[in-house]
Amino acid sequence: MANIKEKTRQKASEAIIARDQAQMSPSYARVFPLVVSEAKGSEIWDVDRKKYIDFMSGVGVLNVGHRHPHVVSAVQEQMQAFWHICQSDFYSEIAVEVAEKLEAIRPFSEKSKVFFANSGTEAIEAAIKLALHHTGRSKFIGFLGGFHGRTLGALSLTASKVVQSAHFPNAVQTYHLPFPDPYRPTLATFPGEDIGQAVLRHLEEEIFTKKVLPTEVAAIVVEPIQGEGGYIVPPRGFFPALRKLCDAHGILLIVDEVQAGVGRTGRWWGIQHEDVEPDIIAFAKGIASGIPLGGILAKESLMTWGPGAHANTFGGNALALAAAKATLEVIESESLLIRAELLGKSIKTRLKAFQKRYPFIGDVRGRGLMLGMECIAEPQRKTRAPGMRNTIVQQAFQNGLLLLPCGPNSIRLIPPLNVPEKLVDEALDILEKTLEDVAASYSNSAFSLPSPQRSEKSKAA
Repeated sequence: MANIKEKTRQKASEAIIARDQAQMSPSYARVFPLVVSEAKGSEIWDVDRKKYIDFMSGVGVLNVGHRHPHVVSAVQEQMQAFWHICQSDFYSEIAVEVAEKLEAIRPFSEKSKVFFANSGTEAIEAAIKLALHHTGRSKFIGFLGGFHGRTLGALSLTASKVVQSAHFPNAVQTYHLPFPDPYRPTLATFPGEDIGQAVLRHLEEEIFTKKVLPTEVAAIVVEPIQGEGGYIVPPRGFFPALRKLCDAHGILLIVDEVQAGVGRTGRWWGIQHEDVEPDIIAFAKGIASGIPLGGILAKESLMTWGPGAHANTFGGNALALAAAKATLEVIESESLLIRAELLGKSIKTRLKAFQKRYPFIGDVRGRGLMLGMECIAEPQRKTRAPGMRNTIVQQAFQNGLLLLPCGPNSIRLIPPLNVPEKLVDEALDILEKTLEDVAASYSNSAFSLPSPQRSEKSKAA
């Protein structure tokens, strides 16, 4: 009887996936064959009632977890009043309240102004347009490995995977620099120089002399921690030097806080770890606990565009704004900034212990609860091991833990900021068991990827 019930449940899941594949765009890149039935806090259940610990957070969206009671209550209350007006036509107090809250946590000394959109990519589009409008310049500097969205303007800045930009023209002329990766420096450095300094020297000596004049550049767009590129944390001192360079040439500094912002790194904004003031930040993801909301927070002196220069029908939807206000209140009332910092350090300590035990973990990095773990095949040469990474992510899924890949060969751990410590311990136990299983399935060399035949045998075993 148990086997019959199990097969019935499996068929229900498979049937939904089959219906999805018949109707949905093939451009969606699903990581797992998981059909979600319910979610609460830091846990997800599929239609087969299997439980998973969520260390994905909807790709960094659910900073206060699934269905936080305060957020649910705020959205329900707003629904009883109204759930849509167009910000271009009318006023609403909830919009002002969220804008005032963002003003209170702005990462620069000058007063701010806010523009609300629906997503991260729309936020970047708004930042691009504001930079073009304010400076009168037409070109941008981005970074290899950076991800800023998939609409054509944002995609011009994005340089993380060629599949994302293949067949699509650049809407904005952008020049890309290597991102300063201390673990994998891509530029030669002079004595006493780190990779961050080398990248900025390359910009000054090569890009600004051979590709584009600095007086043509409207803005430099950068993530405080490179997200999809591999959760790469640049060396300290890079951002202060970048700010100085921007000031010297009249270039705006736009910081993409879509993934790193709203408390994810233990600060309201990831750039605050460097004590650097940007000119514009783009936010989305964690701001409204999964109800679509994004936008930009800019210095008041930059918001020089007039009525009609930029607008959005759905941006600043009342339900999303109610969720945002409640989300920010939860982060404050539950002291989730300090919790993210302390819990992140604790998790990183255990990941470092895994690194010593399993040499195929080449690097552990991140801030707060934005943590990455890089998989390698040969420690001496730091050979990337994307196959190893993919095996770990899929095996963890089978064991009940949801992780996400990032970069060519890294894994990201991004649980909700209020994930219970008991679940953290359980998740790390699952990860440890997964690493043990994967290591055992490989050949005698812990650093060599298995042949397909050996991998299939391991699965059968």
